[in-house]
Amino acid sequence: MFSPGTESAHELGRVGDAALIPTRFVWPYGGKRVFLTGSFTRWSEHLPMSPVEGCPTVFQAICRLHPGVHQYKFFVDGEWKHDERQPFVMGNYGIVNTLIVESEQLGPTFSSSTGASNNASRMITTQMDVDNDFPRLDGPFRAPENDILISRRRVCEFLSQKTAYDLLPDSGKVIALDVNLPVKQSFHILHEQGIPVAPLWDSYNGRFVGILSPLDFILILRELEAHGPNVPEEELETHTISAWKDRKQQLYRRSDRLGRPLQGLAHASPYDSLKDVAVKILQNEVSMVPIVHSSSDDGSFPQLLHLASLSGILKCICRYFRHSASVLPVLQMPVTSIPLGSWVPSIGDRNSRSIAMLRPNASLSSALSLLVQAGVSSIPIVDENDSLVDTYSRSDITALAKDKVYAHIRLDEMSVQQALQLGQDASSPYGLFNEQRCQMCLRTDPLLKVMERLANPGVRRVFIVEAGTRRVEGIISLGDVFRFLMG
Repeated sequence: MFSPGTESAHELGRVGDAALIPTRFVWPYGGKRVFLTGSFTRWSEHLPMSPVEGCPTVFQAICRLHPGVHQYKFFVDGEWKHDERQPFVMGNYGIVNTLIVESEQLGPTFSSSTGASNNASRMITTQMDVDNDFPRLDGPFRAPENDILISRRRVCEFLSQKTAYDLLPDSGKVIALDVNLPVKQSFHILHEQGIPVAPLWDSYNGRFVGILSPLDFILILRELEAHGPNVPEEELETHTISAWKDRKQQLYRRSDRLGRPLQGLAHASPYDSLKDVAVKILQNEVSMVPIVHSSSDDGSFPQLLHLASLSGILKCICRYFRHSASVLPVLQMPVTSIPLGSWVPSIGDRNSRSIAMLRPNASLSSALSLLVQAGVSSIPIVDENDSLVDTYSRSDITALAKDKVYAHIRLDEMSVQQALQLGQDASSPYGLFNEQRCQMCLRTDPLLKVMERLANPGVRRVFIVEAGTRRVEGIISLGDVFRFLMG
């Protein structure tokens, strides 16, 4: 089947290096153009494979490799493939074949699939200092349009079949605030309960009328400071949530993407499909919507069941498709091959949106202004090399409730670094990189890994960083993922 004289394949290493072992790779499933790439090329080079003489559907390449464990994949006619008949390892990066070279002979000697998985698992790194976990695709490579269309259709079908009931936890609590509560008291409640948002209940009318979010506190503090040298605590003490909402409606008349005024509280029924819930969140530009069950038959008050978020819906998608990644072709595609997110100009030209970043010594006032003006949920905090050191999120504003800090500081005199220290535990001084707060991926990581990061509660954005330096190269938000998956 193989011609022993065929040496047209690419060779790695020098012939004089006795430690290198000639190893044959075979793709026996046909195709027009087949390439090989793997950990032995640091995923940076695609090696052309040649048809075997007399067997045009069988492609081969011979490489000289060091003994050990190697991972590899095939790039067949524009699509990533793996040989399902060979031992493989299943990891966060998709299915990757595992090659074990045990002796100096032409062709690999495989241990059992269990042994292969165990050995390979020791080779996989989750650190951010080496960018070799997935094929590097610098250049014009883009995910095939047909794969994108197929994935979108299947995601929409899945979301249409599931309802908001699928988001309800087995147990838990949802805190609602009365609209007649003072703003100050509600500020402290959110901080003490460790929650970013709360639905608002109008006891007079017997219905839910809105959401109190970190953005409300940001706008309140900015407006109060604009009217005096210090934030007057009595303003927060006497003004109710209801009074603030009326004032906010006068100051910030919001509309949807079509220019239509937003009407009342965006909420969903437990019978609504997950697709409808996601659309409501995106159209109303909110972080979550209440799942409310109301029955007009018995005249009872509506029941607040849950707060639905895009991260919760994304978790359902990941859980359903994680072990059948082939059903969604784009899941294993590197994020740079997909029209998704915002990127610095040097990474790609498909998206010209700039990325807002701040230094640790920037004022808290500038951070809050940027959050409002840019309409984003968080801002990367970077050093002089644009390397990620932390992130400031809208929800971090509730830390100012600690010891009534809001009543004693000026927003333009407190730095972002100082503001972040308020929300950190005393045993974790500022300067220790917080990977839980700063969810990161590499631009070579597959879409599935980014989605799983965003499916964590409280995570709204994933920062795409350069391996080793943590230099920010792009940002992918929950909204970006859903707008892409839902077309």
